[in-house]
Amino acid sequence: MNSGVANYGFIIDNRRCIGCHACTVACKSEHSVPVGVNRTWVKYIEKGEFPNSRRLFSVMRCNHCDNAPCVTICPVTALYRRDDGIVDFDNRRCIGCKACMQACPYDALYIDPETKTAAKCNYCAHRVDQGLEPACVNVCPTQAIVSGDLDDPNSRIAQLKSRQSVSARKTEKGTLPALYYINGDTASLDPHAAPDVSENMWGNQVEGVGHHAEHGNHPLDALGSLLGLGEKPQLRSEGAVDSHAPKTADTPRRAYDAPQKGILWGWQVTSYLWTKAIAAGIVLVFLLIWNFMNPDNYLGPKFHIAMSLASLIFLGITGVLLILDLDQPKRFLYVVLRPQWKSWLVRGAYIITGFAGLLTAYLAFVWFQQDDFIDYSSIAPVLNILLACFAALTGVYTAFLFAQAKGRDAWQSPMLPVQMLTHTVLCGLAVWLLLFPLLGYSKESVGPQGLTSILVVALLFHLACEFSHMCLTHASDAAHQAARMTYSGRYSKLFWGWVVLGGSVLPLVLLFISGPGFAFANSMGGELTMGGYAEIISAVLVLIGVFVSQHISVFAPQQLPLS
Repeated sequence: MNSGVANYGFIIDNRRCIGCHACTVACKSEHSVPVGVNRTWVKYIEKGEFPNSRRLFSVMRCNHCDNAPCVTICPVTALYRRDDGIVDFDNRRCIGCKACMQACPYDALYIDPETKTAAKCNYCAHRVDQGLEPACVNVCPTQAIVSGDLDDPNSRIAQLKSRQSVSARKTEKGTLPALYYINGDTASLDPHAAPDVSENMWGNQVEGVGHHAEHGNHPLDALGSLLGLGEKPQLRSEGAVDSHAPKTADTPRRAYDAPQKGILWGWQVTSYLWTKAIAAGIVLVFLLIWNFMNPDNYLGPKFHIAMSLASLIFLGITGVLLILDLDQPKRFLYVVLRPQWKSWLVRGAYIITGFAGLLTAYLAFVWFQQDDFIDYSSIAPVLNILLACFAALTGVYTAFLFAQAKGRDAWQSPMLPVQMLTHTVLCGLAVWLLLFPLLGYSKESVGPQGLTSILVVALLFHLACEFSHMCLTHASDAAHQAARMTYSGRYSKLFWGWVVLGGSVLPLVLLFISGPGFAFANSMGGELTMGGYAEIISAVLVLIGVFVSQHISVFAPQQLPLS
């Protein structure tokens, strides 16, 4: 093999594979792969009933895509595509963000429990560079695994590809995979075609081994359990909504597969989405009040200071949560110092940093303005525009990050940016309803009467967005299953109880009952009216509803298998 000019790929000849696992063992030995994770593995699918039954074997691994989504989403170029088509990785750069695992449609990546960094099949690049074949190819007793240069017409792999009917997995993703199957069966290549045989002790190799089993034991998971948000790694069949559908003798069954990875992005990501939405929403709603609802500028400096400080506090919490989610938290600065600019993780980091810098500048200008040190009025319009832009970007950029995670079809929805912007506005309105009585509400300032009107409209729009997922046609079966899991499956109680009833309908009822004529008393000496209490309760319920909605949108797609 001539590295550097070739276009390497694999062909798996299912006519020859006997499911002996020699490839798996050789790969583990060659790369010292720990127990519980695999770079390559053999998936068993059974069809029919004894004695009229048969078993299919499919070797699974990295597809070394020409348009590899794991490379695009990696924020620090730990994953890269070589000139010869091999997608390799450098674990010295990896920060353990797990974005590559979400981006890979083939479930080919894992977090090494020893190094706490991502790893996968790298085509035995060190052997290829010495003119040798990958270890799995070398040991296969039936020559079922074929490697080589796909562009060399004289190579065995190129001749097989041209003479045989071959198929590839998930070509609709546009990844241009370089792994092909001869006699590839849909039941084996489609991760949703065959459920687990949970009563089979060999159905999964090692359950709960590795990093992701640890998430269920985190102390902060107790808070999620109180709200019904507790999660644990699920069997693949438990993640699929159709897993309890009637089975027949012709229904394919997943008899043996790789260990499940569980929830990759857990409570840290859900919480970070929530705190980020609050930080951005506080600013967006404040600018709306100050510029459109309060043209005479009756809001005093304390409102400007409160806006800046509250938003900065929640941005700081967001940063801590982002670092906590990394398996290599000491390397978090690599995102800024060694950026890969195609990744929305990098773009988001710079957006949040820029937003924090603008808020700090805004706070300084307001503070000095109290002492007539700076003419704030000449700077305010520019700062307002910049703050509004960065706040909006902070609220929605994660939708574009999720869109880069091509492994999760539900996150490819065009409604996701709209949903995240709506969550941002809802959080901002709710927090300001809580801040107004603390800051002291007066007749001259624009008060919660205006905020509650906007909150009613925002809640109605939020409900319309949530219900639209039930009516719209989904782009794939996986996206459809995630939606069904939300409305009528695993997450239905959370959705209808906390998102719809507790987080939307009940606040709307309280807002209408309280009426538009209430007023907050001065926080220094007065008491809240009944309407004021209704607004506070509504604000708290809205914040909880947004959190649960974000929890479902993060967790539900991850319950579906990728391989």
